[in-house]
Amino acid sequence: MDISSIIVLIGFVGACFLAAATGAAFRPGEWYERLAKPSWRPPNWVFAPAWTVLYLTIAVSGWLVWRTSGFASAALPLAIYLVQLVLNAAWTPIFFGLRRPDLAFIEVVMLWLSIVATIATFYSVNVAAAWLLLPYLVWVTFAAALNFTIWRLNRGPVSRSPRPGPRGQRRRVPFL
Repeated sequence: MDISSIIVLIGFVGACFLAAATGAAFRPGEWYERLAKPSWRPPNWVFAPAWTVLYLTIAVSGWLVWRTSGFASAALPLAIYLVQLVLNAAWTPIFFGLRRPDLAFIEVVMLWLSIVATIATFYSVNVAAAWLLLPYLVWVTFAAALNFTIWRLNRGPVSRSPRPGPRGQRRRVPFL
């Protein structure tokens, strides 16, 4: 592997961890802890190591496509790859920042579709790159089910803000 290949790999890893940075900016916090959650939800500590491994496989996948075809020849697959990274980055601010599990579910469905499209376009360029994205697709499928269930369990009056309303009461704003 030459130096330019290493630099591009570092770029793919950096792009993936830039998408991950929204998780540091928008933490679950008190609001999330108050939500009703299904019994099958994994403990909070599972998410960071799972996403770390997934982001590394996402980065290597993109890098393999670049290494096989270059940016110009793989423009469409890499553009779709970029779209799924942007959608990946957007979910956390929607769910935890806006406190909108309803909108986050719509967004995670778009993310899921973009991952499927990425896998399909990567498959024709580099089969290993496509296979590397399958655990990501499985995890996002699980995450979508969890998102949907949390949304459905909390459809009634739920506070989106920890700020007190009138006379110190919590504001109640129903989800869609």
